[in-house]
Amino acid sequence: MKKRYISFALIFLVTAAVYILLFHKNKTLKFIPENADLVVLIDMKKIKRQYISDWLMHPSQWSKISENNNETVSFRNSGVKIPDFLQIFHLKNSKFSNYYTVLELEDFQKFCTLLKKHQFVNKGIQGYVKDNLVVYVNKKYAVVGTSSDEFAEISDFLSKKNVNKDQNADQFIKGSLGSLSFISGKNVQNFSINLKDDEIEIKNEENSINFQSLILDLNRKTQFLQAELDSENIRKISSFFKENIADSASVNHLKMSADLAEVNDTIISYGYDDNFNEIEKVSYQKIIQPNYEILLQTSDPNKTWSYFQNKKWINAQNQFTAIPFQPNLIYNNKNEVYIKSTGRSVKHDFKKQNFIFLKNNPLLYSSLRTLVGSHHKLVKDIDYIFYGNKSQDYVVKIKLKKNELPLLLRF
Repeated sequence: MKKRYISFALIFLVTAAVYILLFHKNKTLKFIPENADLVVLIDMKKIKRQYISDWLMHPSQWSKISENNNETVSFRNSGVKIPDFLQIFHLKNSKFSNYYTVLELEDFQKFCTLLKKHQFVNKGIQGYVKDNLVVYVNKKYAVVGTSSDEFAEISDFLSKKNVNKDQNADQFIKGSLGSLSFISGKNVQNFSINLKDDEIEIKNEENSINFQSLILDLNRKTQFLQAELDSENIRKISSFFKENIADSASVNHLKMSADLAEVNDTIISYGYDDNFNEIEKVSYQKIIQPNYEILLQTSDPNKTWSYFQNKKWINAQNQFTAIPFQPNLIYNNKNEVYIKSTGRSVKHDFKKQNFIFLKNNPLLYSSLRTLVGSHHKLVKDIDYIFYGNKSQDYVVKIKLKKNELPLLLRF
């Protein structure tokens, strides 16, 4: 009888421990400022469960746990309190590329040691810097961001934390691995984030549209970029970049195709011969150059043209300078404005749907490699990125190349 009680107690303790470690969550969100207009939540307990499940289903990875043991131990002893929900936010009126998260510290010195181990450089009041990441650290918190622009504002928010109202995870996430939420006043629009073996999918919660046939058709094409957007989609996407060409330039439809080519670029330099006569030297290098065609349909082509001129996007040679890849030409025809590279033409194949399709390409990857730094392996593994909209349904898919391992076990 005593053995039965002991067995029952052990089962109860193990079950309770598993529940606390993998299922019990504190849904209080302490690190989202009141002026955040975009919030990303990651359910850390759910991602841990998915990782364990993936690991158990792939015996080839079992033997590697000892090889990764040092990294695992260093992560566990990083001095960071792992939250139940990782809270990433963007602040209103800040740059589109500026995102931040706040981590609670259990051990300040251990965390600083971890940063140095991963080659973050201490730049004093500018924080610890590596590639595109900046980390500001004090005794209680670490603020990790893609910029230091809002560190003072976030520091002020943290210092007044006791008077700010905490938010609840249920406002943003409902059962998915993560969520992406857009905040406008009291209105919150939530999108679920789900992770599959080789795909990250973001969609609004009530979504019922399947874009798979469109994706398959787009993926068969050779172009690395294809897009078609109506005025509403143009308005929403351009607002991220503090522009509104749908209204300001009266653009009500956009169609775009682009391809990549490797071409010879001529470099002319000057030197001197033995008699100090100036001589011209010609050399060549391979560069990646896109061929593209953009069609803007407009209800008022004169207004569109004037808007571009006021922005100084059209030069004396009728080149559209807002696109850095030159040469190109811009011209209008009735209710349409064309922007076209002067290289090989790219034919449109329109679907009369709202989408953006960016397909990975060896030439694209090679040109981006220096920009993405230590993230180049992840970028190289991307097959395509797709955005689609129909009525009130929105989907973003980041598809990775096929691999014997699911996404969580690859990196």
